Amino acid sequence: MTSRPTEVLQSEINELERILDGIPNDAVIDRFAFEQRLVRARAEYENLSVPGKSPESLRLTFRGSPVSGSRGIYADFAGKASNAFSDAFSAIFAGLHSTLRYMGPIPDKAKHPLLITGTAVGSFGFEIELPVEDDLFGGYSGADNAVEIFKKLLRVSAEGTDDEIAEIVQEIHPRAVMKVADFLGVLHQSNAWCGLEFRNDFFKYSDLTQLEISEGRLKKENIVERPETYFGEFQGVLPQSRNFEFRIADDGFILKGKVDKEIEDPDVLNRDWLHRPLHATFNVIQVGKGRPRFTLVSLDQLASV
Repeated sequence: MTSRPTEVLQSEINELERILDGIPNDAVIDRFAFEQRLVRARAEYENLSVPGKSPESLRLTFRGSPVSGSRGIYADFAGKASNAFSDAFSAIFAGLHSTLRYMGPIPDKAKHPLLITGTAVGSFGFEIELPVEDDLFGGYSGADNAVEIFKKLLRVSAEGTDDEIAEIVQEIHPRAVMKVADFLGVLHQSNAWCGLEFRNDFFKYSDLTQLEISEGRLKKENIVERPETYFGEFQGVLPQSRNFEFRIADDGFILKGKVDKEIEDPDVLNRDWLHRPLHATFNVIQVGKGRPRFTLVSLDQLASV
């Protein structure tokens, strides 16, 4: 089969992501075909782009009190801001790879360093090169996905809904989101705000007030996490998208949620647990006034009756 050019694949990926952004997460069947196509397109893109892949770069720029136009930036602020940005990036990366925990060092941070390679013109900032792993699989690290999610989190926390934030929290781990809040906090304390550009897509805060709003929505105080246990039966799981439906016995309500990446084979729920009466404990995340998001983190949270 003839391979498609990378630009064609990237265009298809962008279009599929746009379509999926417009389909509610609980519309499991409507999303399924598009998610399958997105998985295939991403895999094809990665297989083409990995060999000999050159490092990609992002532009992180700043405005506010520590910045003197496009001439310079205070060194103490630049050091604090770049360190906080690196921590947030590493936490998102670890969250995507299911290695981030609530306590302890951020996993493998030293293996995926960001490299400042120059200054960004306009409002003052930095050109930052992303890591590319040198491994047996050809060097693909997934750092680009971490940057895309970072940028998306900045945008939705400033302009989007609580449900959009919760969707990202559910994907990358609450601690990663709070690390982004810490980064914004460093800027806020210095009366500064930022912009992030990657792959010709740019988000920037309009002013300090908008950044302050974004920071508040990503703080621990606005993200509620709790366990909840229900008695009922699994109605089915879509293994590729990891979406499940669980019927609560008391009132017949269909609870919809996600299977965490810690469970390597989500189809085990279809094979071993389908329509079996059981107690299931879900991790529940709620951002602000958004709707709760349910995640099955481990098979140990299931107990047959």
